[in-house]
Amino acid sequence: MDSQAKRFLLELLATPSPSGQEWDVQRKWIDYVKPFAHDVRTDMAGNAVGVLNPEAPFKVLLAGHCDEIGLIVSRIDDRGFIYVDALGGISPKLAVGMKVDILGTGGRLTGVFGANAQHHGGLKNDVEFDDLFIDCGAAGKEELAGIVQVGDLAVYKREPELLRNDRLCGRGLDNRTGAFIVAETLRRAAAKGVRVGVYAASTVNEETNMGGAYFAASGISPDLAIAVDVTFATDYPGASSKHQSVVLDGGPVLAKGAPINRKVNRLLEHSAQRLGIPLQLELTPRKTGTDADMIRTTGRGVPIALVSLPLRYMHSPVETVSLNDIEQEIELLTDVLVHLTGSENLNPLYDEL
Repeated sequence: MDSQAKRFLLELLATPSPSGQEWDVQRKWIDYVKPFAHDVRTDMAGNAVGVLNPEAPFKVLLAGHCDEIGLIVSRIDDRGFIYVDALGGISPKLAVGMKVDILGTGGRLTGVFGANAQHHGGLKNDVEFDDLFIDCGAAGKEELAGIVQVGDLAVYKREPELLRNDRLCGRGLDNRTGAFIVAETLRRAAAKGVRVGVYAASTVNEETNMGGAYFAASGISPDLAIAVDVTFATDYPGASSKHQSVVLDGGPVLAKGAPINRKVNRLLEHSAQRLGIPLQLELTPRKTGTDADMIRTTGRGVPIALVSLPLRYMHSPVETVSLNDIEQEIELLTDVLVHLTGSENLNPLYDEL
């Protein structure tokens, strides 16, 4: 990964994008893809799409969602303490003692989750967001008028950091890493040349309702789609899996199960073999829990695959991935695009591609 791409990745991760308020990160994503995309599009859902060969009849959609889990202001009491509810699958147990950025109506505001001292009884064992509050230093509710109101969003105040052995740690790697991967794949595919139409989408709302992916696919009507997301790594203390383990630095993870088109997976496997890239597997027997579920149900049905990045500590402020896995995933996806002819037969009833 070159220095320009790495700076872009870190910039995306430093930009708050709670589900439903993704516009700041989308503007940065668009600025990155504009120099090499043949076309850049947006829609009323807030998706951003960079396109190569928009006139090509065979269309491939790469979708990585840019939204992150967060918090939504539910009330402000008379003393100026702010209460929140979850926006997506965020755990209240991890909030205690964290700093937050409130993306207020009147501007950004820093606050902290206060915690009852252990000397005074401490926290409940089964703490919920109703038990927590944010202290931003306000002397009363009136002081926050015009700055914060019910419905404003917030995220943990946490910057991305590089750890040893090319590990990357931070908030919201699920799934701004995916939005980065599809943008960088588009850049490399543009440099190498492709024969098909490529639509790289930074989608919205995956963490809350997956509407972004549905509207993106409905507007594009792709012949083939690959969702790019993260999945649970199981290579740290306390993690377990009843299926095959997933490890950092083990390579991209392919999903297998009822939603997944086996022929698209075969294309990915062929590229991995050409490049010498290791692949890991995960099972998605019924649904994937990602944008793939929405994309495949649009139009007449879309042949779909899911390629995921191994990630430790899912939905925490310290999600951790490997830059090596990111690089291999970009190489894999780029190779698939470069080798597509547009005449592929993805109907699962036939053996030939």
